[in-house]
Amino acid sequence: MPRKNLSALKRVRQAEKRRLRNQSWKSRIKTFTKKVEMAILEKDREALQTHLREAIRTISKAASKGVIHRNTASRRISRLMKKANRVLKEETA
Repeated sequence: MPRKNLSALKRVRQAEKRRLRNQSWKSRIKTFTKKVEMAILEKDREALQTHLREAIRTISKAASKGVIHRNTASRRISRLMKKANRVLKEETA
C-alpha cells in the first residue's frame, strides 16, 4: 500500500490558511481605498484624512506581512495621496 506524502498534505493545509489570510487583508485594503475615494468624491476633508490614514496603515501592514509586494504598496499609497492632495489643495485655494 503506497504511503501518502505527508509533507505535501501539510503544504496544502498551509497554503489554504495563507490564501484565506491574504484574501482578508486584500479585502481590507480595497474597503479602505473605496472609503478614501468616496470621501474624495464628496470632498469631505475630515473623512478623507481619517480614511487616508487608515488606508495607508493597512496597505503598509499588508506589505510588511508579505500579502502584497512593497513596491505595489508604495504605488497604491502614492496614487491615493495624489488623488487626496488634489482635493485638499482645492479646499485651501
